[in-house]
Amino acid sequence: MKNVEYTRAILWELHQMGVRIALDDFGTGYSSLSYLKKLPLHKLKIDKSFVFDLTNDPNDAGIIASIVALGKILNLKVIAEGVETVEHKELLRSLRCKYMQGYFFSRPLSAEDAAHLLQNSEWIKVKTSGLIGVSQLCFSSH
Repeated sequence: MKNVEYTRAILWELHQMGVRIALDDFGTGYSSLSYLKKLPLHKLKIDKSFVFDLTNDPNDAGIIASIVALGKILNLKVIAEGVETVEHKELLRSLRCKYMQGYFFSRPLSAEDAAHLLQNSEWIKVKTSGLIGVSQLCFSSH
C-alpha cells in the first residue's frame, strides 16, 4: 500500500476478472477510509483487536457498529475476525454483524478437513473465499 495508485490499478484489473477483494484488518495499520472510495472492494474485515476486548470495552462496540453501518451504506460485506467466544458472537449479532470468523467456529484446517466440514456443516450459511490457494471460512451469525 506504499504505492496506492499502483495497487489500485492492479486491484481494478483483478476486479475486472471477477476477483472479489477484501480489505483485511480494517481499522488498523495501513487500512484507511480513503481506500473505501479508491479501491474496488467487496468486503471489509474488522480487525480482531476490536473483537478481542468487545465484552469489556464499549468503545470497541461503537467502532464495530460504525464499521458495520459504513459497510452497509457502501454495499460491502463486513466480516468480524477473531471471534473466539459465544459472548463475542452474540455481541456481534446485536451490533448487526452478519459474518464472522475465528476459533469459535473452527481452528485452521487442512483442505481435506475443510472439505469434510463443508460437507457435514450444520451452519445455515457457509461462505468460502479463496485467493491463490488460501481459503477462509466465514460463517453467518444467523
